[in-house]
Amino acid sequence: MIKVSAWHRYSIRTRLTVVAGAVMALLCTVVAVFALVAVREASVEEQTKWLTVHAVETAKEIRHSGVPSYLPPGRRNEGIQVFDPAGTLVAATPGFSAREPPITNLHPDVDAYTIARLCDLHAFPGQCKIVISYPVHKADGVWLLNMAVDDVPWYVGPRLLIPLAAGWLLLVGATTAGTYRTVGKTLEPVGAISGKLAQITASDLSHRVPVPKYQDELRDLAEVANKTLDRAQSAVEQQLRFASDASHDLRSPLAAMHVQIDEALMYPKETDWPRTANALLDSVERLEDLVSDLLQTARLDAGISGPHDHIDLTALVAAELDRRPRRVTVIRHLTSGVMIKGERIGLVRLLNNLLDNAERHADSTITISLTLKAGTAALEVCDDGQGIAPDQQEVIFQRFVRLEASSRKDSGGTGLGLPIARQIAEAHGGTLTLEDSPRGARFVLRLPGHAAPSADHVRTPAKV
Repeated sequence: MIKVSAWHRYSIRTRLTVVAGAVMALLCTVVAVFALVAVREASVEEQTKWLTVHAVETAKEIRHSGVPSYLPPGRRNEGIQVFDPAGTLVAATPGFSAREPPITNLHPDVDAYTIARLCDLHAFPGQCKIVISYPVHKADGVWLLNMAVDDVPWYVGPRLLIPLAAGWLLLVGATTAGTYRTVGKTLEPVGAISGKLAQITASDLSHRVPVPKYQDELRDLAEVANKTLDRAQSAVEQQLRFASDASHDLRSPLAAMHVQIDEALMYPKETDWPRTANALLDSVERLEDLVSDLLQTARLDAGISGPHDHIDLTALVAAELDRRPRRVTVIRHLTSGVMIKGERIGLVRLLNNLLDNAERHADSTITISLTLKAGTAALEVCDDGQGIAPDQQEVIFQRFVRLEASSRKDSGGTGLGLPIARQIAEAHGGTLTLEDSPRGARFVLRLPGHAAPSADHVRTPAKV
């Protein structure tokens, strides 16, 4: 038993929806991360620039106006400390006492300032700050200005995070809902096809699946399904006709035998037993022929065949012509050394069916010709009988079909000989056709062939 994962237990619609939603969520997350990183970097840069400008302005004010006794926090809630050359805190924003150590341990050069992003400073535990240490040159020495502002958080701020989150939810939700609806609409024809196929049974193949109006793969699927149903219906109808015709042809000799036996038993003394036995023997032989043809037909329908060997078709035809005498004259024109690859038993059956058919319908002569041209072996079996009307030339290859003229001339046929011959020819990659002839019928068998290595290809006419 094949184990099915939990994922594959869900419908295609659900799986595609989940995949589409996951892909969109991933894309939106990547875009949101890039947006947050880009905006945060810009905000940090802007915050750093502002801090630098503010430090420069404050240092300028200290140099020209002196140190103010009170430094109010600015609009960005910055923290400020001013130290004299001796390192004493002389001014600070509220919250810093005289004994408060410097915000940072940064030690800038006397001619340059230092700026850094630091976290968990002693003055701001648990926080991240952007700090600057700026030297201020005065007459009595170098003073130190320390300033700190809040660092930009990873989410930048609610004004950015909320729209990003809302956009993420909107896009993922719209993609999920749209995919669910689109896949559902797309798979609607599949449901209709499945529903219609469920109504089809072996006894009723008349239903056909609905064909979608759009020219897409589902339409192709529906059309292929309908063509398959057409072939299945045709095959079933053919099998039903075959069974009906076979049962009819089997009943006919059985019924004749039953009547003959009943009559003989009712009047045993008046019965000519040798004549009755001969009549029963004829019926039994007809049954044997019919059963043999039915078995051969079933074998061909099932695709059962023996091994294919290299066969000298010229020798095979000559041997079958010599095997038993015919009631008519047989003229042969056989090209020597014609080789084919096939099943010997099937080819013998094919040849005998053609010969028996020609003998039944010939007035006096049968002509057999075998040639090889351009890799094709052509065997022609011609008789000098009445021939077959053009509109009947394909009908005779249908099972149990016997033309009226044939039935009047010979009632011993089963109506399966020519269909079996054509099936054998097709099983060998060849064809069997009835072609035009000045007189009588001309059957042409074409098979892939080649010349034997030592063949001289001399045509030798002969009479039997």
